Amino acid sequence: MNRRDLLKLIPAAGLAAPGLEMAKSGKCRLLPAICAYSFREPLGKKQMTYDDIVHLAQDLDIPGLDLTVYWFPNTTDSFLLPLRRLAYRSGIEIYSISVRTDLCKPTREGRDAEVETIRGWVDVANKLGASHIRIFGGNVPKGSTEDQASDWVVEILKRASEYSGARGVILGLENHGGITSEASRIVDMVKRVDSPWVGINLDTGNFVRNAYQQIEACLPYAVNAQYKVEIRDDAGQRQDADWDRLARMFAKASYRGYFALEYEEREDPRVATPPLLAKLAAVAKKYSGQVVS
Repeated sequence: MNRRDLLKLIPAAGLAAPGLEMAKSGKCRLLPAICAYSFREPLGKKQMTYDDIVHLAQDLDIPGLDLTVYWFPNTTDSFLLPLRRLAYRSGIEIYSISVRTDLCKPTREGRDAEVETIRGWVDVANKLGASHIRIFGGNVPKGSTEDQASDWVVEILKRASEYSGARGVILGLENHGGITSEASRIVDMVKRVDSPWVGINLDTGNFVRNAYQQIEACLPYAVNAQYKVEIRDDAGQRQDADWDRLARMFAKASYRGYFALEYEEREDPRVATPPLLAKLAAVAKKYSGQVVS
């Protein structure tokens, strides 16, 4: 086939492309990442910087970073933009930031404040080039019901997603206790928000029982994921997480995106995380691109 014949085929291929949607193929795409929370102690003691985490990702050939913002020295351009540049020049994507929120606010003023908080972090995410923000639902206030609290969460997420969506940033509500303790509740809230800019930040270690079943229920709505070393069994007992089983579940759900190691054990993360990240990368490679039934 010569160059002229090849060029004749290009328009036809372009017309055919819409019929080859990945969503219909069932293929997953799994990418390993590092969650900055893994290094909370050295970051908090100023033994590490966010630049160091970028360099670690580069050294270990891990493509993505989920940057927990708790130890940012500030959110000015003088900090954010050089960090973004370093990541880009290192071939690393800062795809997500993780922030603190509490969406179970019974007063209008409280809900307004949470919306403004999220909007501020959307602006930070944009400056870092991140397309996702992990947020918390919070705890049900005393004297309130779960149904009332879930209504407040839905209201805040609807309002906040109008701002985030206009700037291309997805909000991931994490299963993190409180109002998000059960998969059924968090799925219900995300479905009620009914926005392409809101999903679940799925943490594999946070369900206190029946973890594998609850993870499976959340997977269709997952927009980001965090892998833990441990998981809770049906009785709520801690056990080593079966990463291969989890990755197969993600693949079966046609998940496409990052899953970040969030290390919470006692060993120094600077020593413990490199072999775990190698294991995570191997699992990602094993299942990425597969159609799992």
